[in-house]
Amino acid sequence: MTIQIRHVSTVTPGVVAGLGGQLVLLALLWAALRIGPSALAAGTACAVVTCATLGYALHRSQARRFGQANWVTLFRATLVVGVAALVADGLVHGPSTVAVVVLSAVALVLDGVDGYVARRTGSASAVGARFDMEVDAFLILVLSVFVAEWLGPWVLLIGAMRYVFVAAGWVMPWLKGALPPSFARKTVAAAQGILLVVAASGLLPKDVSIAVVALALGSLVWSFGRDVRWLWHTQPTRAESPLPVA
Repeated sequence: MTIQIRHVSTVTPGVVAGLGGQLVLLALLWAALRIGPSALAAGTACAVVTCATLGYALHRSQARRFGQANWVTLFRATLVVGVAALVADGLVHGPSTVAVVVLSAVALVLDGVDGYVARRTGSASAVGARFDMEVDAFLILVLSVFVAEWLGPWVLLIGAMRYVFVAAGWVMPWLKGALPPSFARKTVAAAQGILLVVAASGLLPKDVSIAVVALALGSLVWSFGRDVRWLWHTQPTRAESPLPVA
């Protein structure tokens, strides 16, 4: 008699555990810092959307295991949900600068750990890479909102730029083309969070913080501009007769 061993999927338990962890963090922030109802609502909404989207993507990819790297990224996502709740609370009750900086710094330090774990365990996947990228993008968006309260609304351009790029791809499909690997792109992306946290800390004079954030925005504009230019010149309809590069 042959005994068949059925592999139990760990996807749903992993996503549910992640949602539970995020709700626990929100409860701890409420108990420790007394964040308001609006902050709890914002954090809960972020947690639900994050885990629901992740669960859908994993099931759509027919993943059977949650993966060790996804646990690391999910922990980072939990920290970002906490940052989002704190930033939302700060808009009403004043900023919790120390808590925002600490949670953001830990999330940034762990950036790259999930990729390392994925490579070491052979569990790298397109969904995991996209999840990691979306967590990074959302953290930058939330930090830009936080810093904009001090330095002005122009800082929001940093957090909004990637989402504008994605939205533009719906109108101009050539923007959805695959980009070649780029160390410069990765460096600029990593620098955004670091520079925003430095500005958010309030340790620098305002003029210096403006210069730091302006550097972040300038490098991001350069990076996106370079990628858009590359996609324009390599889109299928122009592959045979590309425009001259200025």
